[in-house]
Amino acid sequence: MKAKISIQNNRTVGTIDRRIYGSFIEHLGRAVYNGIYEPGHETADDMGFRSDVLELTRQLQVPVVRYPGGNFVSGYNWEDGIGDRTKRPKKLDLAWLSVETNQVGIDEFQEWAKRAGTDVMMAVNLGTRGPDEARELIEYCNGTTDTYYANLRRQNGFEAPFGIKLWCLGNEMDGSWQICHKTAEEYGRTATETAKVLKWVDPSIELVACGSSDHHMPTFGEWERTVLEHTYDYVDYLSLHGYYGNYAKNTADFLARAEDMDRFIKETVGICDEIKAKKNGDKEIHLSFDEWNVWYRTKDEEKTAERWLTAPHLLEEHYNFEDALLVGCMLMTLQNNCDRVKIACLAQLVNVIAPIMTENGGPAWKQTIFYPYLYASLFGNGTTLRAEVESEGYRSKEGWDIPYLYTSVIHNEARQELVVYAVNRSLDEDMELDLAAEGFEGYRLAEHVELYADDLEAANSKEGEVVSPVEREVDHTAPIQLKKHSWNMLIFRK
Repeated sequence: MKAKISIQNNRTVGTIDRRIYGSFIEHLGRAVYNGIYEPGHETADDMGFRSDVLELTRQLQVPVVRYPGGNFVSGYNWEDGIGDRTKRPKKLDLAWLSVETNQVGIDEFQEWAKRAGTDVMMAVNLGTRGPDEARELIEYCNGTTDTYYANLRRQNGFEAPFGIKLWCLGNEMDGSWQICHKTAEEYGRTATETAKVLKWVDPSIELVACGSSDHHMPTFGEWERTVLEHTYDYVDYLSLHGYYGNYAKNTADFLARAEDMDRFIKETVGICDEIKAKKNGDKEIHLSFDEWNVWYRTKDEEKTAERWLTAPHLLEEHYNFEDALLVGCMLMTLQNNCDRVKIACLAQLVNVIAPIMTENGGPAWKQTIFYPYLYASLFGNGTTLRAEVESEGYRSKEGWDIPYLYTSVIHNEARQELVVYAVNRSLDEDMELDLAAEGFEGYRLAEHVELYADDLEAANSKEGEVVSPVEREVDHTAPIQLKKHSWNMLIFRK
């Protein structure tokens, strides 16, 4: 099978904001406790953080991490997680039916973020709480004045402000599962008033309003319109959340889910622009796709798990090679929409639907999805080019025409690199790839990194990696070959 990618150096989508390679840590299962934090572990540092997890996070060069939730945040009192740890209360977490010890809060997490080389994307509780608690939290985190909450931070040992510049106005408030779920009208009013006080305390911050928690929510569209009618003048981003699974055990349809993600983005952009026009505004609302991943095997696991445990094993999706292919495609979708998607968070980072797994008291290892995420973060920086694809394809169950070749192409002018990400979605045939690159004379293929497993269900574990990337030998006299069901990164250098 043959396929072709055509690009021109003057046909661009936009410049990639590195924050599209963000991630997420929620107080859920073992994401925090026995994930990033395990004081008794042999690699634990002076604050109890697992150094092996920190090292893997640094390898990924994660630019921003959303915290502390997620559903958890809608019932969270941030004051429980600051100050003297011996005095912090244990609380019931109704979102995940667990016990929260509060041994890690914003005091510790902002320090973990610094050690991991990342920034914090802070979420405020707009479920059980509201604008008053949010303004107190931002003063605690960012305040420089001689006032109560800024001084409380200083008393707790942090003279310098945390300087958190990206804030989420709640989480998935459109969902009936959310603690104190709201209608669009209720949420729009609360989010607006919260946005106002947050920016009055710190005008330098950016704000994310809650969009739909899934493309197929019955309120999708009208939710966005109503929320933006209220918040347009005050927020910078609208969020999207999307998880995908192979429920039907049909790999071809599963690998087509990147098209659903793309449609979700484009439809939401259309609504943002509709409200901008209606308000005769001059501000473009960008998107924050701040929860996305493959997740289906452990969906609703908390409903049948034993209740009121501390750091239970919840939502620990064990990813296989097939999952890595879709994650690779979804990263390309984000890159191909970089003109409007400026932030995105792979949910989550450690143990809970995550690229990094740990054993309590034992090793940490890389799941299959670690690798497409790694190579996107390291090399997917610069300007996304509009790629025209010629490829055979197939028809998905939704009736969509799906090309076997899925791709994104990024020009890194500073490094004089042309980076092509490509997934061959054919389950049976290898692909011969031709790249027609107008305006890139003198560029030649320098590297070909391939992620492939003959067994689509192959998975990594603490015993070892059976799915890991290989560097293929580059032969300039032969056509580029993409194996059946493979993820590839091709780097052309001048």
